Amino acid sequence: MNIKQLRYFLVVAEEKQITSAAKRLYIAQPPLSYQLKQLEIELGAQLFKRTAHGIELTDAGQILQSYASEILSLSESVKNQVHKTVSGELGTIAIGMASSSTGLIPMKSFQDLTKFYPEINFDIYEDNTFGIIDKLEKKTIDLGIVRTPYNRNGLNAKTLTTERMMAVTVDPKVKDKTELRIKDLNEQPLIIYRRFEEIFNQTFAHHGIKPFYAVKCDDSRTAITWAKRKMGIALVPESIASTYAPDDLIPIKHSNWITHLQLVWRKDQKVTPLMKRIIDSLSR
Repeated sequence: MNIKQLRYFLVVAEEKQITSAAKRLYIAQPPLSYQLKQLEIELGAQLFKRTAHGIELTDAGQILQSYASEILSLSESVKNQVHKTVSGELGTIAIGMASSSTGLIPMKSFQDLTKFYPEINFDIYEDNTFGIIDKLEKKTIDLGIVRTPYNRNGLNAKTLTTERMMAVTVDPKVKDKTELRIKDLNEQPLIIYRRFEEIFNQTFAHHGIKPFYAVKCDDSRTAITWAKRKMGIALVPESIASTYAPDDLIPIKHSNWITHLQLVWRKDQKVTPLMKRIIDSLSR
């Protein structure tokens, strides 16, 4: 028994005539009759009986009709699902997201994907950048969204955003300023996201400043929380400052204090159709 035989059988059952069924199927009558006979032999049952008005289904034929309809419907569903899978229109994608991407992700690209391909869903893992890279190495996730700087060895990367650093403070003496320069941070208690310490140190050394890091932490949101508790000035990416402290942020005038969100995946990893669709959509 095969799909073609079941399709032939259903058309004959609907038409109640071999001649009209053959025309509808665009085949000659003999091969159609042969396929029906083979089906009856395999099932060990007569499927049709002749009447004055043509042919009708036997009791066995009626049972087969209900099952054949389900089988053909399932067959079409399987083909459709397989097609969507290989074309990247169906499936689950595991994405690791750095905590500092909260203000920017999900981007409109994700919304467009789920709008046009509603059978795509996301399995999200949250961690810091180093944790996300570790999950990539352990193959826990397919893609990662991380923040520079980080070690790119063994990784492909696409830049998603470019952001400047901002100061977050509730100190009224500082909040009155429209922007801060590097010298304005001298002798101020600073709260920093530990990963940016080397970049900050290089800049302060270049300006002959010895910074006072009142607090070091591993999450920009933590830095903002401590700044709001009057523990100092938090130096964080713009998107995080805009999301969690829109009324307490001040731009920092320094072109080298730039950070990027990047989409990353392993170089040795086979890129699935679904991964490619997401990589392409986020790289526009």
